[in-house]
Amino acid sequence: MDTLIKLSPAQSLLLRTAARHADGLVIPPDTLRGGARVKVLTALLQRGWIEPADDGHVLTDAGYAAIGQQRPAPPDDVQPKGVIDDLQLLEGISVRPGTKLAALVMALRRPQGATSLQLMLATCWQPHTVRGAISGMLRKKLGLNVVLVHKESGERVYRVV
Repeated sequence: MDTLIKLSPAQSLLLRTAARHADGLVIPPDTLRGGARVKVLTALLQRGWIEPADDGHVLTDAGYAAIGQQRPAPPDDVQPKGVIDDLQLLEGISVRPGTKLAALVMALRRPQGATSLQLMLATCWQPHTVRGAISGMLRKKLGLNVVLVHKESGERVYRVV
């Protein structure tokens, strides 16, 4: 007997809309703002139905299964992207691997950077703690050049340059 997965209306909307996109990109509607947006995206990330990507979040195989669909097969001519090793992201920085600070640095060293929500989930820290660690430890103590970009949706995206 299959167990039914209970989705909120907002979760269902996001998953079904993302499934319609060829790349599975999750695009929250403009009406979903602030705390509600963070709660819905956090719940989907924690359940493994979406994952961070270059431009936001994309649907996972589990996300497709949650709405009763399968991921469309990619075209044959698509080449896999090169994978960056975690240790490559930490090269030249005096941070112990496996710590929350290392997770913060690895997320920020990715080419697309990381949103505030992604950093909060990677470290299990509150938003003010993430901002404080970026300002105090990374910028001042380690001397990293961390830039902040605001997306059109209002999300903050941090990146080490």
